[in-house]
Order: sequence, then structure tokens, then C-alpha cells
Amino acid sequence: MKKWLMATVFGTVLVLGACGNDGDDASEPADDATEPDTEEEADSGDDAAVSNDAAEELYQQSCASCHGDDLSGAVGPSLETVGADMSADDIEEIIDEGVGSMPGGLLAGDDAKEVADWLAEHK
Repeated sequence: MKKWLMATVFGTVLVLGACGNDGDDASEPADDATEPDTEEEADSGDDAAVSNDAAEELYQQSCASCHGDDLSGAVGPSLETVGADMSADDIEEIIDEGVGSMPGGLLAGDDAKEVADWLAEHK
């Protein structure tokens, strides 16, 4: 009985610790998420690449420990085709509020929206 209890406690601590955000303040904007200086830069399409890179970096910092570096799942479920089943708004709601054993608020504000939009593209 004691071994089972210790195993359960250890497993819970491991899961909750893995879903942490490494002490980074997710409300700080990413360094490379800047506004374009000219109208030409805004139309160039580079913002989408920068946005995807920033979203993937946020995912790696806050989500990959549970969902895998390649979205294939680990402690948490696979997100490889999450966009086929959920909209960006649905994904953002889960990021904000959590679901099941996933705590809410690992990302907030624009960071949560950016990652949700990026994940919604995975169909």
C-alpha cells in the first residue's frame, strides 16, 4: 500500500513538474515579434514566418515537455492533427483554462493566441 501511494505521489509530482513553464514570464513579448517598419515589409509575408517561429518557440518552452517536441505526445496527448478537430479559439480556451490534468495559464494573452493559431494549422 505504501509503495502504491509513493508511486502515485511521485507520478503526480512528475506530471505537474513537466507541465511547468521553466520560470519564463509568458506575458513578455518575444524579441523577434516586432511590427514591420514599412508597408512593403507588412506585405512581404515574412510576418507569417516570424509568427510561426515565435509560436513554435513558445510551444517548445511551455508545451513540449508534455506534448512532445514534435507534437507527437508524451505525458499529454498528441497535437499533430489538433487543428482538424478544434478551432484556434477552442485551443486557446484550453490553453487559458486547462483541461484534465493540464493546468491553465501556461501561456497568456497574445502568446496563448499565437500558439493556438499555430496549432490550429496542424490538420
